[in-house]
Amino acid sequence: MGDHIKIRPAAGKWVVRAGGAVLGETANALELTEGDYPPVIYFPREDLAMAFLEETDTVAACPFKGTAKHFDIHTKSVVIENAAWSYEEPNDVAAEVKGYIAFYAQKAAVEQL
Repeated sequence: MGDHIKIRPAAGKWVVRAGGAVLGETANALELTEGDYPPVIYFPREDLAMAFLEETDTVAACPFKGTAKHFDIHTKSVVIENAAWSYEEPNDVAAEVKGYIAFYAQKAAVEQL
């Protein structure tokens, strides 16, 4: 159960952008792979401009990783709803991503520099 989830340090430096703003840049990202899904990059909160992110009431449950809370992105030009998520109390298999935030590919650009 959950052995199809792998978490490792993401190689190199990563940036996340949305609504014309750079939300963060890090060399300390984690890459989570789950089964056949594309890898997801998780950013440590300390490397994000958290002023752009506002917690929402949206939650999503994963039987393996736990319950994720969501965030809207607020920039000068736009609000992008439920664009990011975080596992505040992840299950053991995903414990490493506690304190990290990931972004939906359709709502923010996550790129390796």
